[in-house]
Amino acid sequence: MLVLTRKIGESIKINEDIKVTVIEIKGKNIRIGIEAPKETKVYREELYFKIKSENELAAAAPKIDLSKVSKLFSSNLKKPN
Repeated sequence: MLVLTRKIGESIKINEDIKVTVIEIKGKNIRIGIEAPKETKVYREELYFKIKSENELAAAAPKIDLSKVSKLFSSNLKKPN
């Protein structure tokens, strides 16, 4: 891990297209700004792990046969009241 010291208004560059700037420091909290291309996804770490977990759960869910679901709906629509 690279550890850097930066003051308010100072930045670091990651590759050619990502810039991280220290915006504000209040006690133990630091606000940073991130400039990156739109296609670059930037998440807080805890949110990233939540999304990853949800994606893994969704991928492991049993597959639904949509043709059976479609038949179920069409048979219910054809029944008279």
